[in-house]
Amino acid sequence: MAGALAGAGIVWQTPANPPEAQDYIFRNGRRYVRPYYFEFISHAKNRWAGKTIVDLFTDEFKGRPREYYVHAVKCGRLQVDEQMVEEDYIVKSSQKISHFLHRHEPPVLGGNIVILQNEVDVVTVCKPASVPVHPCGQYRKNTVVGIMEAEHGLTPLFPVHRLDRLVSGLLIFAKSAERAECFRQQIEANLLQKEYVAKVVGVFPEGEQTVDANVNFNAREGRSTVEVSNGPGKALPSGKQACTKFQRICTDGNHSIVLCKPVTGRTHQIRVHLKHLGYPIANDELYVSGDFCPRSSKGTSIHRATSLACSLPSSDPDNGAEADLEFGIDPMCTNCPNLAPVGYDGNEEGLWLHCVRYTGPDWCYECPYPDWASLDNVSGKKMKSDVPPEN
Repeated sequence: MAGALAGAGIVWQTPANPPEAQDYIFRNGRRYVRPYYFEFISHAKNRWAGKTIVDLFTDEFKGRPREYYVHAVKCGRLQVDEQMVEEDYIVKSSQKISHFLHRHEPPVLGGNIVILQNEVDVVTVCKPASVPVHPCGQYRKNTVVGIMEAEHGLTPLFPVHRLDRLVSGLLIFAKSAERAECFRQQIEANLLQKEYVAKVVGVFPEGEQTVDANVNFNAREGRSTVEVSNGPGKALPSGKQACTKFQRICTDGNHSIVLCKPVTGRTHQIRVHLKHLGYPIANDELYVSGDFCPRSSKGTSIHRATSLACSLPSSDPDNGAEADLEFGIDPMCTNCPNLAPVGYDGNEEGLWLHCVRYTGPDWCYECPYPDWASLDNVSGKKMKSDVPPEN
């Protein structure tokens, strides 16, 4: 980093800096990451070439206002090929662009990551809902991989399979690249069986229900759709082939607990196949109704009356001192003095979808059922059980 900022006593982290236990703050049942200074590195794409550095960031990274990027260039927090540039600098393809910023990660649910089995070359955990498996997007330390390293010293870890961020349950990690490759070969040979439980709307039908319908994931909208053939002579459905088998475990007349066995592994496959059957996961905002607004689009417009060059908060104990004691406030940061980034209110809950079992040729790993999958409903009335849980 350029000398002016380095001399200010700022320590800039990169992906090479490991997470540590003291990086986390717990508030109101949520796990936050203490904001930290971080160097984001990217290489200019072809479509970025020809734009000014300010226009580029204003167009591509809309979470901050144009005025922020103008000030960041002037202060050296936006650099090209490790050099400070003017705000009208024209970016060329493949150039290294560094964005030095005060990083705020989104909060996740504050539950512990319980280690289920810790073997020589494999570790399995019960993943809490809302926690991503590995670094992605705005998440780096607030991930299962990051927390396992910070709190248990387990690294490196190689995820054997994926779970969506809002899904909880069994997660398997290999401790070596060789063991991970063994799992990969078994997955490619279709030698694994996967089992989940879900809490769905309504009385799910008795007997095994099979959905064999293509799943088409729209990355821009962040959701999947089911597409089926309309008969001979009709256009073939797009998307990827997908098959899921379902069986009701129990019902109370309003909701049902359903065992889900995905034969394939498409994005949101279980969720969208349940919706296709007419029994969506009961708290799945994305598929229960069509009025869902992705969280990533919330709060992207920043309304701040203060200048980007604002002074540090007062040390008056009645004026935000609590936040100042737990983490440093950056005068240029568009998220300070809040812990969470703009648009994240900390009220997100997990889906009622939980991975309970993975079985391979000569191994089986399991995870306990979640509380919401209890056979007793909230009124205490015994639910009708069709398939007793094996856990």
